[in-house]
Amino acid sequence: MTETTSRPTLEAVAVRAGVSRATVSRVVNGGEGVREPLVERVRRAVEELGYVPNQAARSLVTRRHDAVAVVIAEPETRVFADPFFALQLRGISKELTAHDSQLVLLLTEGPEDYARVGRYLAGGHVDGALVFSLHLDDPLPGLIQCAGVPTVFGGRPGWADGTRGETPTVYVDSDNRGGARDAVRHLVGLGRTRVAHITGPLDQTSAVDRLEGFRDVMVDADPGLIVEGDFTPAGGERAMRELLDHCPELDAVFAANDVSASGALRVLRERGRRVPEDVAVVGFDDMLPVAEQSDPPLTTIRQDIEEMGRLMARLLLRGLERRGPEEDEQVPSGAPPGVVLPTTLVRRASA
Repeated sequence: MTETTSRPTLEAVAVRAGVSRATVSRVVNGGEGVREPLVERVRRAVEELGYVPNQAARSLVTRRHDAVAVVIAEPETRVFADPFFALQLRGISKELTAHDSQLVLLLTEGPEDYARVGRYLAGGHVDGALVFSLHLDDPLPGLIQCAGVPTVFGGRPGWADGTRGETPTVYVDSDNRGGARDAVRHLVGLGRTRVAHITGPLDQTSAVDRLEGFRDVMVDADPGLIVEGDFTPAGGERAMRELLDHCPELDAVFAANDVSASGALRVLRERGRRVPEDVAVVGFDDMLPVAEQSDPPLTTIRQDIEEMGRLMARLLLRGLERRGPEEDEQVPSGAPPGVVLPTTLVRRASA
């Protein structure tokens, strides 16, 4: 038999503090109008009794759940294999934890998952949503709009003007196009003339922007030197084989992310190509577990992935704090429509 102890109640806190139940409720739920000496008495009583607010009851007062949904539009096999997602989730988690808010992770594997995610968001379980890795034909934005939850997107939205209907879209992204230009200019500056590009999936704006950055520099590039990948090591391997079959004499490769570059490096070793002597390679992301442990260590474009996650969460939370309890907005109030973080070239041994 396990002996259970009843939880301290709001009334017990009121008795200990010598104030009314209503005063305790206002203090616990962050209300105003309570004099500082009484606030201190209530807080001391809460600590002495070990009182934990009932979240359901608190939500009725504040209309806040202290929970944020993080929706990743990728299957779990991709999410848990790619360190990009771990870094972004770490940034989000740190920011939410600092504000005593919970992270609820939602993944999409198939059509039935979209319906499930839509129902969950519409059910009033969370205060807002952070959504990233969207594909151009993804139904998630429409489901989120129907659910009416405040949302911040990771990555520039696919709708060109940054709005969806009459609703401005808040997003956080990196300078993908500018970073790609820097990568290719670096390769050209090394004297490389046959520069190839392994793209990401071209139904994602980050991959499209990096391709455009490549084309900004390699204006007359042979179309056969551009092969679509999928941001995975296997995709990098497949694309690298295709590039070498088309142009055995290529002397440089810009891969749209680090894990694709790691796959390309493996194929170059298999084919007896020395890096960087025969073929220089540049990636994108600067994910240290990948870039530093590649053979040779990878020259890459750094984007602050963890900070992107923190900033997404920060924008959402700031917007929620500005909203009145009766407001019904999909976008956090006062949040900028789009924040684009700078990128930098990190030189290592591969180029």
